[in-house]
Amino acid sequence: MNPPATRLRAVAACALALLCVAAAAAAPTRPNILVILTDDQGYGDLGCYGSTTIRTPRLDRLAAEGIRLTSFYAQPVCGPSRSALLTGREPVRSGGWSMPASEVTVAELLQRQGYATGCFGKWDVSNRAAIPSRLPTGQGFATFYGSLGGSDSGRIEYYKNTLPAGATDDMGSVTRTLTDKAIVFLREQRDRPFFLYLAHPMVHSIIGASAEFRGKSPGGLYGDAVEEIDFHTGRLLDALDELRLRDNTLVLFTSDNGTWSNNRDKLGPRHQGEIAWGSSGPLREAKGSSYEGGSRVPCIVRWPGRVPAGKVSDALFASLDFLPTFGKLAGFEPPRDRIVDGVDQSELLLGRSERGARDHYFYFSQNELHAVRAGKWKLRLPNRKVFYAYVKDRGTDAAELYELDADIGETKNVAAENPSVVARLSKLAQSFRWPEKLFETYSSFPKAPAVPKPAKKKSRE
Repeated sequence: MNPPATRLRAVAACALALLCVAAAAAAPTRPNILVILTDDQGYGDLGCYGSTTIRTPRLDRLAAEGIRLTSFYAQPVCGPSRSALLTGREPVRSGGWSMPASEVTVAELLQRQGYATGCFGKWDVSNRAAIPSRLPTGQGFATFYGSLGGSDSGRIEYYKNTLPAGATDDMGSVTRTLTDKAIVFLREQRDRPFFLYLAHPMVHSIIGASAEFRGKSPGGLYGDAVEEIDFHTGRLLDALDELRLRDNTLVLFTSDNGTWSNNRDKLGPRHQGEIAWGSSGPLREAKGSSYEGGSRVPCIVRWPGRVPAGKVSDALFASLDFLPTFGKLAGFEPPRDRIVDGVDQSELLLGRSERGARDHYFYFSQNELHAVRAGKWKLRLPNRKVFYAYVKDRGTDAAELYELDADIGETKNVAAENPSVVARLSKLAQSFRWPEKLFETYSSFPKAPAVPKPAKKKSRE
């Protein structure tokens, strides 16, 4: 035996082990990814975004533990917002409600990386039809439990994977049911990386709250429903803690578009006069609009030890950016055979960049480009013609320029004073690369039943 040689081999083995440990520590850890999406929840409908009537302690705590984004954009309506989130592509490319099976979703890309994938809640990109190749299980999700559309009819028809799985007209039960399913998914997939997409149907159209929350919020029925979402989000976060998944799970909470406060003339009667819509806070207009209230929504991101805690950022960020950002963190490349409109925002989330990677944002109304934002400036283009029917405030036919840093409510059109900015943003709008094919902007959804009129009282003559 040669003692020096033995010692040399031992030292070499030890050094190799230390190098392996150092390499493992330096290598990025692929996070679990949890996206919680609410429906029609306005910019002003969380405590941490300024609400004084809706209590959201769990989401406020989540914001304190991560980053709260104040210039985060979804799309102005439901289906387009979901196709943009899933594909990283503008709905004029990805189809919105009519998203074809040929689109590549973030779930498909994560599944190829070995992620367990589960979708629970509102899908709404298959024209609300049970077309297998366009359902979640045909688009990268191994598990699906939820509805093909929203709660417009006052009834949720559940599907499990591709088959009907019962229905309910108890809108107050839906948030708990879907959260329960999501928690089961966490328990089953705790030993492998996962992507969990929980898309609540609340608080869209016909809403409700369980007996535990009914009549408890100063914000009325709408507040009851949001406070119930907050409570069950807390349950989901507690499950992460219990399963020791907290530190390696990237949690994102956001809404699909602004609140439906501009449709209260229909929502009120359908809820017996109760408040069934939220608040855009300081923003102008609401769902469907190309003013800020249509698509600027709350967004909170937490990843303990990676995303700085207690940070507030006004950097431009969009749900379009989820796919390339998740790709950077999870180790996949966005598709190269098509235009991806999202950008990688991992440097912003990880605290390495203050401005982020997005320098502009386009606002669409159906298939018409309405506006563009670059930095603090937002230009609404002249001669807009396409609007969602419930949008009340359509502005003027002229170019409208707003300095959002100083005028978040878009109250003062400063186009006349800033012709060079108007020219620059007009040129940016003209640079948008349109697809050869545009999808239909509406689908033949089942229409909500008419509200029965109260019977006339007989006079006593």
